[in-house]
Amino acid sequence: MGSTAITVHESVTDPQAELWFAEPAGFLTLPLTDLLVEPDTSAADALAVAVAPLLAAAPDEGARQQFVALVASGQQALGALREHGTVHCSVGLHRDDVGPTYAPLLSLFTISWQETNVAPRAVTAARAVTAAGGHTRIAFEEVPCGPVVLSETTVRCAAESGLPQHPVLQVHAHLPHPDCRRLAVFTVSAVSGARREEYRAVLRGIVGTVRFEDPLGVAS
Repeated sequence: MGSTAITVHESVTDPQAELWFAEPAGFLTLPLTDLLVEPDTSAADALAVAVAPLLAAAPDEGARQQFVALVASGQQALGALREHGTVHCSVGLHRDDVGPTYAPLLSLFTISWQETNVAPRAVTAARAVTAAGGHTRIAFEEVPCGPVVLSETTVRCAAESGLPQHPVLQVHAHLPHPDCRRLAVFTVSAVSGARREEYRAVLRGIVGTVRFEDPLGVAS
């Protein structure tokens, strides 16, 4: 077997980082800060420069307008995620190697913070899924960073959203922070519910890498 390349992101040295984790191959991180910019700022100007080549490559004005609308819709969705405490978002693209069509599988991986009442970490993790309701396949585990509760939910987009009405599988991992005042919620969302075991394994693999203290000792 060949060796697996490991890329260390520059954020590992961020002194403001609150947790560390590793993503498997196939996930592309979306730069929330760069995509969600205030109008009439230098950051907005930089974003306009970045997308200018894409607009110029469009075959006609209709295609350009469609691209602009898609970007605006994506920004709206990312903004809603950030308002709910999301601090990280990645798009996953993997090939369905089970077949029969070997079609690409799209997923979304997010990390959000939730404030909690002070309580033992195991209690906080359990409350997170029992209080919300709708969670199934609940499992309590111990990982290197502490206790975690895995669960699943199935959601549908509101009809008025204009988005496809396919059921969306969400696999969650609730990881209480050592300060016992908040928890990190890791979620993998995908339309392909038939691959729930595979997505659950992906999330479990990510969770196994999580640390609440700098594992490399370089961020302090």
